[in-house]
Amino acid sequence: MIRSELIQKIADENPHLYQRDVERIVNTIFEEIIGAMSRGDRVELRGFGAFSVKKRDARVGRNPRTGEAVDVEEKHVPFFKAGKLLRDRLNGKA
Repeated sequence: MIRSELIQKIADENPHLYQRDVERIVNTIFEEIIGAMSRGDRVELRGFGAFSVKKRDARVGRNPRTGEAVDVEEKHVPFFKAGKLLRDRLNGKA
């Protein structure tokens, strides 16, 4: 599902809301999650999962075409850990 499909589904299920308002709500939620993660905070949505940021140290990698050694800089990457309810529903337990 992509963002526009999510917005459309929420708008369809809530006919009393304007689509532009639903779009604003969804965008605000995503921006708050991104903002919290950029500050290094963890975002937990109970029953769904938790978003956090993990640090990857600098290392020496390899160019897959040439095999040449390449320095890879330190970076921060987003990480998602699914919650128990989500895992159970995916595995047909709930």
